[in-house]
Amino acid sequence: MLPALGGTQRYFRVLLLILLALTVLLLHRNLLHKAGFLQKNAIQLTPLLEDQAEGPPVTNIMFLKTHKTASSTVLNILYRFAETHNLSVALPAGPRFHLGYPGLFQAYYVEGVKQGGPSAQRRFNVMCNHLRFNLPEVQKVMPRDTFYFSILRDPAFQLESSFAYYKHHAPAFRGASSLDAFLASPWSYYANASRSAGDVYARNGMWFDLGFDPDAPADDAYVRARLADVQRRFQLVLIAEHLDESLVLLRRRLGWRLDDVVAFPLNARGARPGPGLAPAAQERARRWSALDWRLYLHFNRTLWARLRAELGPRRLQAEVELLRARRRQLAGLCLQDGAPTHSAHVREPRLLPFQSGQDDILGYNLRPGLDPEALRLCRRMVTPELQYMARLYARQFPEKPRKSIPFLEE
Repeated sequence: MLPALGGTQRYFRVLLLILLALTVLLLHRNLLHKAGFLQKNAIQLTPLLEDQAEGPPVTNIMFLKTHKTASSTVLNILYRFAETHNLSVALPAGPRFHLGYPGLFQAYYVEGVKQGGPSAQRRFNVMCNHLRFNLPEVQKVMPRDTFYFSILRDPAFQLESSFAYYKHHAPAFRGASSLDAFLASPWSYYANASRSAGDVYARNGMWFDLGFDPDAPADDAYVRARLADVQRRFQLVLIAEHLDESLVLLRRRLGWRLDDVVAFPLNARGARPGPGLAPAAQERARRWSALDWRLYLHFNRTLWARLRAELGPRRLQAEVELLRARRRQLAGLCLQDGAPTHSAHVREPRLLPFQSGQDDILGYNLRPGLDPEALRLCRRMVTPELQYMARLYARQFPEKPRKSIPFLEE
């Protein structure tokens, strides 16, 4: 048995332990500083928790990129995954930036695919660029085990975003002083989509992207049949208003890691003056795009039914919080001021998003002093879709002329 310590001995022993602990803390702080991170910003590149997926990840993926639905953010997720895992991407051929949109997709719009019979076709792992869905042609370039998914948004807010973004592109929008004026008398401005390509953005745009007629009557039997078509083909439909919950479910379906689905909002508009559409105008927008509204209601219900069945409220909340915490962590690591900025303040031209319409499209500045590994991760997360597509094209087809992005060359 050890002899009892006197008061003086106990005092000096406690003091020695405190000094030892302080020494270890200071050494740890110095190591973090030398690595380029102050203690308050010591953010790891590894996820907050281990998140090993069961089985191999899904690598054959077709994402139908609908317009003004947070789809650019999802596109970034897919581009990053493809680049990280050295997957092939079905990219627009030659100088194109989309796959024939607004025309129905044809396989030969993809670089590396020849016009001809099935024997001439090349298969790709990932397809996610702008196109109007045409399943037989998509199947010519995507493997049979491809996972199909898309994204939808409440048509009132989707139409509001489309009006701002395509104001000078869609004839129906050009003639209207505001979206309220357009919705007060839409047929006064709208031309049938088959006669004016730009007006595909002005009514039932998501229905159109799926390959259906945006001007078809909202007959119940017709709508139910088309919804069944989408349900059969697409294993999952995300909902923009519930993007984090959607990404939790997407991650589970694809067997991906947490960092594979963490993303910063891309192609987002800056703060807009005024309150936006009033409730009465929102209802007019939903009536005007009645096919999109039926589509949205159906797949919003479907998403939540699947979330309840597969996760339950507590598990869902925990996984959503984990996703958001990791996003905050990476924002602190990657982003100057931890947030997006106005396009005029984006310092690197390669990170400047394309500007369209009435509103400023926000971009990002990276924090200075990032180490090479962090810089590579952060740059991928904030690269706009045109620049990212051009980079993947150069990497995948080094023998081809590079994509020219005019707004970066002015």
